[in-house]
Amino acid sequence: MNIMVMDNFSFKKGYLQLSLIDVPDFKKKIMDKLSIRTRQSFHLRLNGEIEPKVSEARAIEEVFSEYGITDVWGDGTSK
Repeated sequence: MNIMVMDNFSFKKGYLQLSLIDVPDFKKKIMDKLSIRTRQSFHLRLNGEIEPKVSEARAIEEVFSEYGITDVWGDGTSK
């Protein structure tokens, strides 16, 4: 697993690789795994404003792997 060692805990880089048709299902899976109940909480996590626990980071990576995405951490703006 590629647990992040960076200051930015955003998983927007992976999120931007999702097909638009997969986004609603992906969001539901992440929200269920992390026990998130609001869209605002999801977006705080997506943007890296809340540092995930190691177990949460693994859960996020597992959901992404269901969509064939392995490079998930970062804000998606740098290469």
